[in-house]
Amino acid sequence: MRRLWILSAGLCAAAVAGPSPAQEPVSPSPITWKKTVLDRKFRSEGVAVADVNKDGKKDVMNGEYWYEAPEWTPHEMQPPVDHKDGLGNYSRVFACWAEDLNKDGYPDLIVIDFPGAPCYWLENPKDSSKHWTRHTIWHSACNETPQYLDLLGTGQRVLIMGTQPTGKKQDGNEGQMAYFTPDPKDPNALWILHPISPPSESGKTIPGTNRFSHGLGVGDINGDGKGDVICTDGWWEQPAKADGTTPWVFHPANLGPAASDMYAVDMDGDGLADVLSTSAHKFGIWWHKQGPTEKNGNPKFTTVELYKDLLSETHAAHFVDINGDGLKDLVTGKRWWSHGRGEPGSDKPAMIYWFQASKGADKKITFTPHVIDDDSGVGTQFEVTDINGDGLLDVVVSNKKGVKVIIQERK
Repeated sequence: MRRLWILSAGLCAAAVAGPSPAQEPVSPSPITWKKTVLDRKFRSEGVAVADVNKDGKKDVMNGEYWYEAPEWTPHEMQPPVDHKDGLGNYSRVFACWAEDLNKDGYPDLIVIDFPGAPCYWLENPKDSSKHWTRHTIWHSACNETPQYLDLLGTGQRVLIMGTQPTGKKQDGNEGQMAYFTPDPKDPNALWILHPISPPSESGKTIPGTNRFSHGLGVGDINGDGKGDVICTDGWWEQPAKADGTTPWVFHPANLGPAASDMYAVDMDGDGLADVLSTSAHKFGIWWHKQGPTEKNGNPKFTTVELYKDLLSETHAAHFVDINGDGLKDLVTGKRWWSHGRGEPGSDKPAMIYWFQASKGADKKITFTPHVIDDDSGVGTQFEVTDINGDGLLDVVVSNKKGVKVIIQERK
């Protein structure tokens, strides 16, 4: 087994064999996984993948360093901070996404800092020896699962999150749900806020917008072909014409306990979109069945438990087609020491699973869990992407267990 060590600022990289057998019973799979450790230190809990230096190879970024493929050579993005082991402290990168924001042909990096803090983007200097210039996006980024995706169906991703008002103590209970887009005239300016909800008022807090709110996603709940914004207390319906200023109609619903990423999926084949979610800090993976519309004009949702005790602290999840059979599968794992040792199952192995979706003649979806790795876990955001160009989806994580690339292989 080849092993490569990079002795630089405490960084190391090593090719590592696949995971050892899981402690939980799972089914065999024709898919195997090969893990490479890029960095053993706690750098962030978010990660992104892009070709940073335009050499045709995809690199890994976490806001602290970018790791140059194929040897995963580390380069500083900003002066590094020692986050220790993460048992009693947090990083300054909770989520990040690659995007060429200044249109110079090189990917930059959007960074979500600690909840409630300003979010920003780092400008690619096109020189591996230089730090990246920081530009503020917005003064307050709230909800621990902000989303960056194509909400409006225009082919352009937007930043979706809660935000607190300016000039107020950032105690986290006066939020507004909104999406944000860059200023078209000046990429270095603050981004433009487009309201999804009105601002919170005294005694009326907007759901999902508190500083430490948990659970956010986008999906078509009402079947009109438009992406709605989902939180655990309900969903905002995208208007027929999203003009960037009109608030969206909120439909209250009980969509489960504190969650991470939330997805609209017809789980039972009845033609109605249900909601798939996982527990951010405790045990639990669920789907929430959409029922008929009630007298108040809103459908009622009923929670169905999928996995009660399999793993805890699943603070990030993806819904993607891992095995290429045309059905999307669930990928999630443990956020190791999310609150130190204070959460249920906190010291259990840092598992990552993919849950293989199957659909029967009745069109109902069932999941079969398969282990990806037992000593990695996820952060508050991670990537599932084809990093090596072989057409198969891989998993990239950066968290309290370090920075890792886990390559999908077929037997």
